Amino acid sequence: MNDARLTTQALVIGSGIAGCSAALTLADEGFEVILLSSGPALDTGNTALAQGGIVFHGPDEDPRLLEQDIKRAGHDYNYSRAVRFISRKGPQAVQELLVDRLDIPFARGNEPGACEWDLRLEGGHQEHRILYCADYTGRAIMDGLMAAVEKSPNIRVLTNRSAIDLLTSHHHPTQLQFKYHLTNQCVGAYVLNEETSHVETILADFTVLATGGVGQVYLHTTNTATSTGSGLTMAYRAGAWCMNTEFVQFHPTALYHRAERRFLISEAMRGDGARLVDSQGVPFMDRYDPRADLAPRDIVTRAILDEMLHTGEPCVYLDAARFAKPHSGDLKTAYPTIYKQCAKIGIDIEKDPIPVVPAAHYFVGGVLCDIHGRTTLDRLYAVGETACTGVHGANRLASTSLLEGLLWGRSAGADISRKLSAHRAVPRKLKDSIPDWNHLGDVRNEDPALVQQDWSTIRHTMWNYVGIARTTPRLARAADDMRSLYRHLLDFYKRTPLSKNLVSLFHGCHTAYIITMAAHRNKRSIGTHYRVDE
Repeated sequence: MNDARLTTQALVIGSGIAGCSAALTLADEGFEVILLSSGPALDTGNTALAQGGIVFHGPDEDPRLLEQDIKRAGHDYNYSRAVRFISRKGPQAVQELLVDRLDIPFARGNEPGACEWDLRLEGGHQEHRILYCADYTGRAIMDGLMAAVEKSPNIRVLTNRSAIDLLTSHHHPTQLQFKYHLTNQCVGAYVLNEETSHVETILADFTVLATGGVGQVYLHTTNTATSTGSGLTMAYRAGAWCMNTEFVQFHPTALYHRAERRFLISEAMRGDGARLVDSQGVPFMDRYDPRADLAPRDIVTRAILDEMLHTGEPCVYLDAARFAKPHSGDLKTAYPTIYKQCAKIGIDIEKDPIPVVPAAHYFVGGVLCDIHGRTTLDRLYAVGETACTGVHGANRLASTSLLEGLLWGRSAGADISRKLSAHRAVPRKLKDSIPDWNHLGDVRNEDPALVQQDWSTIRHTMWNYVGIARTTPRLARAADDMRSLYRHLLDFYKRTPLSKNLVSLFHGCHTAYIITMAAHRNKRSIGTHYRVDE
């Protein structure tokens, strides 16, 4: 087989909870899968960073309660069918894959005759319904998923791969006959092999985008370095419909400390009673919302921003030492990851308040898909954070992201399995007509200083103009700046040999432009799209 030209039944781009769930579902049905990771291992995305937990269900809980909480947090901008789907089918997916199959070590209850699980309460939830593993839930889930993927003979894992563009029947075939078809189909992707610097042509009967979030286009983020919105931009260029891209959720409590990536302070701490306080130690959230510290994230984030602007302080504080009462022992035992990270900078969370600031955390919008992960582009699926399922509306409810990735990954895998069983493969002639990557660039002018400056422009522009609080003049300025930079990079991209840094920058700039234009168009202030002047 030509190493630069691969063929598979299913190509899954992204290896977090959504991508691994889709790959395992397909592999279990006997289909061959290529699973791509942009890092050296499967766990270099955001899933492994998730602290708080994953939504399950309380004892004898009515699923309609979860529906209510999701819609309330999402400002009733949600897609009801998707909310109903996750509320009714999500806990079953957790039970079947994470509990029964992978045996993820979620915390168990201590009281005889009580619930089997020690379920947490988090902001925006009416019930204790969060399964967790201390403050490293995502890490525990990824360990289980990776072990299962490695055991599967039907999954071929390719690491250090950066997807460049999707292959479609309207854009790429050398034979004109395929471009006359009314239906545009995705038939795989061009992928940069970072180890060889070669672009691989991966042809697939079905392609799943599971590339994660967009946090790296902001100055301060909790996301990993690979979160540049690559899935969003590839789908957008291929013609798939994208929706709600103006909605970017900022986590209210990231550790205030200079670092390449903001360290997340789990919302579960507030669920255990921790309070947000000012520099004098005075709680302030009850002035902003009757739910106080357990209000949904968009409300808490704006309250913190208002507090910082009012006091002139560079941060606020999360006081767990005085107020938190964890279910499972003391703070050090309940939050070992947070304890260790804070200790590195001289903070003892059992004695000291934790300095916190908001940071870009979760992309609420994305590539529009149905409950099976199907997009408007035939043979293309989107799952996890890169997808817009309609579950979250204008703001995500805490601990629903892992559940959404798990459920939609399985649902997409099952739908693709049904189609492959019905012999819905891409015609051989269409695959043969897809050319390998045409290397246009020969001017070796990738200057690290220019790349860093362009990233700085993107991140500062997005943070200042398309961030927590937005105005018409700020968005207009951002639209002009991002449009100009995107045009410049498009030309630069064509003339320069590809590298991971250049692909990442191009995706990041396009992502920023898509978010900015959506925010500029939406005149209604709602949820995470907070317009001060509307």
